[in-house]
Amino acid sequence: MATKLKAITPEQREQLEQAGYLIVKEVFTKEEIKELDENFMKMSNDVIPGCFEPDLDSSLVDGEHDPLKRYPRMMHPHRVNDVAMRYMLHPKVMKILNDLFGEEALAAQSMFYFKPPKARGQALHQDNFYLKVEPGTCIAAWTAVDRADQENGTLLVVPKTNNDDIYCPEKADAKESFTTHYVKVPKGLKAEPAILDAGDVLFFNGNLIHGSYRNKTKDRFRKSFICHYAGESTTKIGSFYSPLFRENGSKVEPDTNQNSGPCGEVFNTEYPH
Repeated sequence: MATKLKAITPEQREQLEQAGYLIVKEVFTKEEIKELDENFMKMSNDVIPGCFEPDLDSSLVDGEHDPLKRYPRMMHPHRVNDVAMRYMLHPKVMKILNDLFGEEALAAQSMFYFKPPKARGQALHQDNFYLKVEPGTCIAAWTAVDRADQENGTLLVVPKTNNDDIYCPEKADAKESFTTHYVKVPKGLKAEPAILDAGDVLFFNGNLIHGSYRNKTKDRFRKSFICHYAGESTTKIGSFYSPLFRENGSKVEPDTNQNSGPCGEVFNTEYPH
């Protein structure tokens, strides 16, 4: 049976352009989400150098222990895992991205977040600070593998910051964020929670300020599969994200972008610090 592709409506495209984000419901079926979930939980039983480096002896039971030591995020799993590559380039996601970019989308990065119970969140930041896509910006596709809500630390978005410049971040609160960069919410705006059921996908602009709070639950993970994309017209990207991939799996290698950004320092190692 052929995969049913969702077409983006003019109203949905306007939502992304105006607010900087768009939630598309039920992009993936329960069976597809189960495949993603089982694949990454199986991967989490091993150390994968450069992708997933947990402390396998850690426990989630000890209240003083950082649960992210056992379940850190996975970086670029598509480089080592066929299922990750397949879902990063899934026709249903690529169709939506093609519509949102107005041109062919190219995949730049995959990640998987486990966010176990009591895990810290991720301070507010902007994706294109790291990806350095030129011209324009990137778009993220944030797939909920579990229901994501305020209790287990869903993503927070700051609407209408998608047209802002890239800010130089400040230092984040290490007690609440596992990453070190923090971007303040501009005056007059506020961070809002994006509530997603498993299978929903949140698409958002690379300049949009976003992040998350701690998982406050005792027994719920907030697993998510997150990929970043650039448009075919991209001429430069941060070196950590090359090569890019077309939907058919072929590689595209734009120039790598070494510009220093707003901070006067070169950030080209990983997303995000």
